[in-house]
Amino acid sequence: MEIPPWLERTELLVGAECLTQLAAAKVLLVGLGGVGSYAGEFLVRAGIGNITIIDGDKVDRTNINRQMQALHSTIGMSKAELLKTRFIDINPALQVTCFEKFMEPEDMENLIRDNEYDFVIDCIDSVTPKLTLLKLARRSKSKIISSMGAGGKLDPSKIRVGDISTTKECKFAQSVRKRLKREGVRKGIIAVFSEEIQPKSALRMTDGTNYKRSFYGTISYMPALFGLTIASEVIRRLGGLKK
Repeated sequence: MEIPPWLERTELLVGAECLTQLAAAKVLLVGLGGVGSYAGEFLVRAGIGNITIIDGDKVDRTNINRQMQALHSTIGMSKAELLKTRFIDINPALQVTCFEKFMEPEDMENLIRDNEYDFVIDCIDSVTPKLTLLKLARRSKSKIISSMGAGGKLDPSKIRVGDISTTKECKFAQSVRKRLKREGVRKGIIAVFSEEIQPKSALRMTDGTNYKRSFYGTISYMPALFGLTIASEVIRRLGGLKK
């Protein structure tokens, strides 16, 4: 593989073999909010060759504090389409498949079945669709990494990576673990989570639309750090880099 000029600095650090493996890799990224938008950005900047991105949401003004593609000028625009355009501008040779919708379980099952993804990346922030993706990916024996809750967190030093069975001090992870256990899934999913205790004062209840009964307040850098941690794990594992 001929290394493009824009990846010269990356090659100097990780070597041509790693970049060749990343260019050949095929990843699925579901959820393009505060975590997913940054995870996708840094996968693309590292030289991932093929990425499928999925999100049916449009940019809202409340997204501006933490999401890569959220600007006052992009309010009302498709999160997925905005990132597709951005990613191709970073790497014109990138193969991008973009779905601007919330996929039904059957559609997601067909997508995973018909494609041999090297990694499935879950950045969905609602429990029900998250469980659907995790169960399907687990059933297909795909490598999976999943983001737990970045809301209500402030301390970067508390971020951890481990099997989902090891997560703690995260209400979102607790709910996901409990429901996965009912389906017979107890481990085998890489999770990015924070051990920081979430303050009750940062929680707000909702009317239950969009699969959410509540949400935590967020700071600009924590979802991004979750996304960067995910990108790091995927890049190291796909590129054969030692920790």
